[in-house]
Amino acid sequence: MTRLRFALLNAAQTDGSTRRNFRRELDADLAEFDAANGHLPDHTEFDGVVVTGSRSSVYWDEAWIPSLIEYVADAADAGVPVLGVCYGHQVLAEALGGRVTGMDGFEIGYNTVRHRGNDPLFEGIDEEFTVFTTHGDTVVDLPPSATLIAENDHGVHAFRDGHCWGVQFHPEYDIDTARDVTDGKRERLGDARVDAVLEEITPDAYDAACEAKGIFDNFVAYARRLKAERESAAAADD
Repeated sequence: MTRLRFALLNAAQTDGSTRRNFRRELDADLAEFDAANGHLPDHTEFDGVVVTGSRSSVYWDEAWIPSLIEYVADAADAGVPVLGVCYGHQVLAEALGGRVTGMDGFEIGYNTVRHRGNDPLFEGIDEEFTVFTTHGDTVVDLPPSATLIAENDHGVHAFRDGHCWGVQFHPEYDIDTARDVTDGKRERLGDARVDAVLEEITPDAYDAACEAKGIFDNFVAYARRLKAERESAAAADD
């Protein structure tokens, strides 16, 4: 079976764990682009596009951000399946006409999310599931044609718009990444809160969160089905 080819748009400013985590979880050949330094593909001819997390906010005045949003909009318009994760979820929302703002607080640690309906992204995942979250921004207005497919008390955690999905949580994180990211929030959140979250990053909590990793296989499976359908339709037209 031919492997799919995805563009991985890496928006992380320090990309060691980001690259490792997405390479591990995505069963596809990855063409990697350092989006945070303005490096983006010059075409949209991929079987899928994946946009990573970032320390930035989509509304910051940084030159690379509008270019990333524009590229994601172009890929979606071209019918390419897109998966945005955390910051990537917010980029996708903005690209498709939604709106992102800062939250009053900050969601971090292993938390429960609920998905609704029978969306293929959540096939095989319990209606309530555990995820690792770390974000101070949130999608407050969905894109006009998008559907809310997961949420918790902090707000939107997943939406779908055509062949595109955004998820606010981090299914790609391993336990070391969760600890490192949490420890890096001391200046923003204070030692007491960070230490409390670190205590909850246990092997049992991580094992529970591994269920959500199924969204990567589900996204790949969707992209594969879509490619097969398009190839079949093209062959029928010949």
